[in-house]
Amino acid sequence: MGARAVGTAAGGTHGGVRRAEGRRVSDQERLARAALTRVVEPGDEAAGRWLRECGAVELMRRLTSLDFEEAAEALTGVTGKRLGGYRTRAAGADPARDLAAVAAVGGRFVCPGDEEWPGQLDDLGDGRPVGLWVRGGPHLRMWALRSVAVVGARACTPYGAHMAASLGAGLAERGWVVVSGAAFGVDGAAHRGVLAAGGATVAVLACGVDVVYPRGHAELIGRIAEQGLVVGELPPGGHPTQSRFILRNRVIAALTRGTVVVEAEYRSGSLVTARGAQRLGRFTMGVPGPATSGLSAGVHELLRGEGVLVTDAAEVVELVGDIGELAPARRGPVLPRDLLDPVAALVLESLPARGRADVRGVARDAGTTPDEALGKLYELHSLGFVERRGDGWQLTSGAPDHANVRRGGT
Repeated sequence: MGARAVGTAAGGTHGGVRRAEGRRVSDQERLARAALTRVVEPGDEAAGRWLRECGAVELMRRLTSLDFEEAAEALTGVTGKRLGGYRTRAAGADPARDLAAVAAVGGRFVCPGDEEWPGQLDDLGDGRPVGLWVRGGPHLRMWALRSVAVVGARACTPYGAHMAASLGAGLAERGWVVVSGAAFGVDGAAHRGVLAAGGATVAVLACGVDVVYPRGHAELIGRIAEQGLVVGELPPGGHPTQSRFILRNRVIAALTRGTVVVEAEYRSGSLVTARGAQRLGRFTMGVPGPATSGLSAGVHELLRGEGVLVTDAAEVVELVGDIGELAPARRGPVLPRDLLDPVAALVLESLPARGRADVRGVARDAGTTPDEALGKLYELHSLGFVERRGDGWQLTSGAPDHANVRRGGT
């Protein structure tokens, strides 16, 4: 799949983090970062600051080689209890084992500085991932450059599932990568829509990429790993928690050009993703639903703010795509009366909904001469709109496109 550069993905400084273009990540650094995924929680900005200041190898040395007092002096900004937790986990980390475990399921570990690292994640600043565990063959950075997140309610309605699947398939057919969280409901429907269209999809998990969660999506996650990518911050075997689901959403928001929310209540993890996308300067979009549905209330609140209303994949691409990727013009069907010239249309509208009118009355109401009105009445007669009764003219019963519906009326 071709990829086109998007915004800050081209390189430079992101949230105070400088991308190391062209630098090969050393084995030492890769091992240190892999170990740190067992030490720090996703989105830990204190650990992110330490990483920025001293690097992964030195950070692991300070956590494992210094005594507690030295470590506390070197690693500031956290409580002693929290620092103790870091040190305990660091002592038990075995990055070589984790790298072997991910390789066994056809995966790899991608670090900042790798050619495959998606640079837009650097927009998260000190909260960016330490690294990403990845399953699947495609190139993560190239896919992320042309990607859209589709997220929404787990307990979605049939309408929500239909819209998510339609968006997924439509985006896939237009060459876009769909990113979601592999959860029940909208996420699963979006992934399935992409897979059915033979497209590209990425599942961002709140657990290890070798862990199936939810269990009911074992087959789906397996298909995504074969046809697309499964991505996570946690090392192999890592289990999901409520906080990890919320923190996972920031990766979905940062990885993509924009986020589409399909059904969400006022309190929803999907809205967390959308607000994260807004803070990062990404596009936020929502699919409207019934005003009486609680599952659409959160989406409607998003649309009352900075969210953009979308109803299909073409409208999403028009917003997040390149110049010229426009959605088709929206209009109703062309009716026979739409093809009438202006004078003929005025003459037609001058006839009463019931009963007849003479030529002079029609001419007066249409603002034209009797001769021109008569000519247009014969033209309308040939088209089936009107008929003559004695000296008067009336609308034909069952005339094309309800010709007796007068402008401004009902």
